[in-house]
Amino acid sequence: MFLFIVFALIAVVAALGVILSRKPVYSALFLLLNFATLAVMYIMLQAQFLAAVQIIVYAGAIVVLFLFVVMLIGGGELNDVRDPSKSLAARFTWPRVTALVLAVLLFAGLGYGLITGQLHQPAANTAAFGQGSVEAIGAALYTDYLLPFEMTSVLLLVGMIGAVVLAQRDA
Repeated sequence: MFLFIVFALIAVVAALGVILSRKPVYSALFLLLNFATLAVMYIMLQAQFLAAVQIIVYAGAIVVLFLFVVMLIGGGELNDVRDPSKSLAARFTWPRVTALVLAVLLFAGLGYGLITGQLHQPAANTAAFGQGSVEAIGAALYTDYLLPFEMTSVLLLVGMIGAVVLAQRDA
């Protein structure tokens, strides 16, 4: 339990570093730290396959892609959003207000789940992934979770097609 608390705190601090860092390169490196701590937590849960996928796919590919894009577009320092010359009304744009409302709803839902004890109840199908083995995950994905798995693949395909269309339009 002590190790979980230590790595959970590191993950939360790294997530805050992603959000609060003024330089995009530092944000990407904090994201890498966050992914690594999540992989350690997967190992503590005896889900070695998920930990390996976390490191290979997310830490290895996604963060490298982010760093490549940041270096390509010039990863300079972000503008200070706390500019004292801006009025209070000018600082509250609709994306910020929306993000604030969604954050309040998220924390309200988490608080409700903690108070009522619903977050402590085991899921109905906790043994479906069988200690994180590749065979158990594959069997669960292609039987019980086939529809969500296929919907995710279609969503990723639509995202790739959209990226190609947007890249073709600019060229």
